[in-house]
Amino acid sequence: MAITVSGLGKAYRQYRSRWGQLAEWLPFAAPRHTLKWVLREINFHVEPGEAVGIIGINGAGKSTLLKMITGTVAATEGTIALQGRVAAMLELGMGFHPDFTGRQNVYMAGQLIGLERSEITRLLPEIEAFAEIGEYIDQPVRVYSSGMQVRLAFSLATAVRPDVLIVDEALSVGDAYFQHKSFDRIRSFRQAGTTLLLVSHDKQAIQSLCDRALLLNEGKLALEGKPEAVMDYYNALLADWQNQSISQEQLDDGRTRTVSGTKEAEVTDVALLDEAGLRIEVARVGQRVTLRVEVRTHAAIEELVLGYGIKDRLGQVVYGTNTYHTRQILREVPAGSSLRFDIRFPARLGPGSYAVQTALVSSDTHLDNNYEWHDLAMTFNVVNIDRPYFTGTAWIEPEIFIERL
Repeated sequence: MAITVSGLGKAYRQYRSRWGQLAEWLPFAAPRHTLKWVLREINFHVEPGEAVGIIGINGAGKSTLLKMITGTVAATEGTIALQGRVAAMLELGMGFHPDFTGRQNVYMAGQLIGLERSEITRLLPEIEAFAEIGEYIDQPVRVYSSGMQVRLAFSLATAVRPDVLIVDEALSVGDAYFQHKSFDRIRSFRQAGTTLLLVSHDKQAIQSLCDRALLLNEGKLALEGKPEAVMDYYNALLADWQNQSISQEQLDDGRTRTVSGTKEAEVTDVALLDEAGLRIEVARVGQRVTLRVEVRTHAAIEELVLGYGIKDRLGQVVYGTNTYHTRQILREVPAGSSLRFDIRFPARLGPGSYAVQTALVSSDTHLDNNYEWHDLAMTFNVVNIDRPYFTGTAWIEPEIFIERL
């Protein structure tokens, strides 16, 4: 089922005093409020069966947008068009009453989302089995952990495959095992044609589940595009207070390169070298290679750290570290310095295409001093020539022992 959002906005009234709202009820009274806009001029379309991730810093309006789409909050302006069965996980517990048991809450909340009581009875064994909370199903919800509430709420919300599934950050509360289980169910719904809206700060979840991503910033739709490009831009935006520049460039392969930073230091060259020190674009599985990064400083830098990451074709980081964690921080680097970093490692990667991202910072994160963050700085391929066939993004050489008993 498609979702069309046109000119959507949400504003809340703000009063100068607690009597202002009361005064507005008087006949012929002048308005005593101003409007505080949380969201404005939001426009996007989601095709049937498409998965779209929504990201943004806290307070950007993500949850408010989802609440308007589900109808729990009224829009101040604009329209939302969608039809069909909608399942939403917007808040922890999904409105469960703490004094009723899990079973009682399933019946009450199930009817609120449009299920008949007889249908809930039929689905209850499956809901219990998926939630895996055991005897707690007959205990008051007030004794549940947050993870148990998520388990039961998600099990109920997805007991019947919806036309549209909307998930806020609630799943991040659950344990790792249940998160894997939940995302497997979401993937199965996607394969069956369910439209997905997902709000998450989890880069891997957005990039692995979604076809497209929307970035909200200061109540506006700041960027829309492929998940990797939008997540890279969002990562740069986190350090925006540093008076940095952010630029994006479309590459020949259709991917988007994002470069951000203050430019007090910058990477001038990135290359992959073989054992003889020659540049290569293709490496064998397990081949010893060197990642060479050349850097130029344009200002005196008190502490300089190089970070790098190797990303697979979906934009997931396979491996990354920096010289802060390896305890190789460069101190008191003068302006105009030229530096070379040689990073030697065996390419124990699965066959496929990979990209290198680099970061020049002052500590273990770019949030303190982002001199330069460079996504898709260089790409290379890995081929399997002399190893047994395997799948995945990592070559983990096995020793397999077999005994006949």
